[in-house]
Amino acid sequence: MSWTVYILQCADNSLYTGITNDLDSRIAAHEDGSGAKYTRGRGPFRLVYREDCADRSHASKRERDIKSLSRDEKLQLLHSMDGKSIRL
Repeated sequence: MSWTVYILQCADNSLYTGITNDLDSRIAAHEDGSGAKYTRGRGPFRLVYREDCADRSHASKRERDIKSLSRDEKLQLLHSMDGKSIRL
């Protein structure tokens, strides 16, 4: 089973990073308010980045790495992927 690290851009322009093994369902959960507490009331969302990982362990490590970045560093990551991420 593959896992995905993703970044959502919230309506307030903040960025939320998470992991899932079913991206469509997870985004739907964020949209209907049953996702992460942080995203409640911050929709609608736009998927701006996704990275597929082989397993949950790798996805969790990558999520932790991305969450440790500043906002500017996250934006650099999004812009440096050149076609591998979903553009802002």
